[in-house]
Amino acid sequence: MPSPSSARTYALVALLVGCGAAILELVREQTGTPGFFVGLGLALLPVAPLVTAFRWVGRAAPHPWAQLLFCFGWGACAAALIAILANSFATQWIAAATADPSDADQLGSVAIAPVVEESAKAAALLLVFLFRRRQFTGPADGLVVAGFTATGFAFTENILYLGNAFDEDAANGTAVLNSVTAATFFVRGIMSPFAHPLFTVVTGLGFGAAALAARRTRRIALPLLALVSAIGLHALWNSSSDLGESGFYVVYGCVMVPLFGLLAWLAVWMRRRRLRAVAGELAVYAAAGWLGPAEVPALVSMPARSLARALARSTGGRAAGRAVALYEADAMALALLRHRARGTGPTCEPDFAGRERELLHRLWLRRATAGPALSRAAVLEELLPPWFDPLDRTPLLAGLPAPRRSASAAPGARRSDPVPSARSAGPP
Repeated sequence: MPSPSSARTYALVALLVGCGAAILELVREQTGTPGFFVGLGLALLPVAPLVTAFRWVGRAAPHPWAQLLFCFGWGACAAALIAILANSFATQWIAAATADPSDADQLGSVAIAPVVEESAKAAALLLVFLFRRRQFTGPADGLVVAGFTATGFAFTENILYLGNAFDEDAANGTAVLNSVTAATFFVRGIMSPFAHPLFTVVTGLGFGAAALAARRTRRIALPLLALVSAIGLHALWNSSSDLGESGFYVVYGCVMVPLFGLLAWLAVWMRRRRLRAVAGELAVYAAAGWLGPAEVPALVSMPARSLARALARSTGGRAAGRAVALYEADAMALALLRHRARGTGPTCEPDFAGRERELLHRLWLRRATAGPALSRAAVLEELLPPWFDPLDRTPLLAGLPAPRRSASAAPGARRSDPVPSARSAGPP
């Protein structure tokens, strides 16, 4: 009998497959088969840069690819299907009530579509927040999950818009350079591919802040406030074309571009801050003997981590490379667990000691393979200071306590659950 987690996974996969088949058929019916394939090809172009950018932000503690693919699939399939059905129903209802189709389209675009679309995308974030809470450690995780979800949604929406534009051009016999398809791709694929990710990332940051909140009211209020903000931004963007001839350019230049710049800066800042926090927490475990001192700088350097995996594969094959990758992921999870517990206390991490022991055990099992590879990568990448002595077990970072038989757990943790000393306790 499958476990509840496996049953939930199968149910979500079946849901996404069903939604995907339905949304693709709906889009093909609206665009026609030639328009569908043209829209599909053009819509794929912005996906790779966006996915790469969001993956870069989350590389300090990468999410499993299965989770990221779920988020992308939810946005492209489930959220898109909900949006197209709800928006169509609302527009038809407004048109019947007002007897004015043009007003119905405008009102639906500004008042209905932002609420429906942002709520549908936020559902993916809520699912990850509820059922994969261990991997939702802060705003950076919210940004990554939201980015993948919104990129999937924009992908499907672009197929529809570009496919309809191609169908119109084909009917009118318009030249390529003067075509509606080219203009649509320029606006959606070049000028504003970040629009949907920008809106949804606001919601993601709210969920990330909620993951660090100690009070239940904040854990509920922060995502809701962020969702309302995302809906407001989306509504402003959709209304820009109705603000006069220059309305689009005013909103684009005065709101969207500055917000995108702020988001880019925030992403870089969060990534650096997370790596600094990881370095500090891992140094504590290195002082206790669970990590080699040379492993710490390698674990917080993306090039060194890649090099360590390559070195392990060259000597031990794919299994060794996989072991190093898992070791790196567990080390990041361990550091972020301790950092979060240090900031929020035991009330938000009631199982800190058990989770810490589990991660330390997994590190111990793979250390014989991963430790030498990471240490060698640190040397090759010149991450160690000239005075570093590989036989000296003192911590790399100044101000840390010298190695001892145990290091205290995060502030607020029980004294009976210290960080074990590798030299005294051995593997957990």
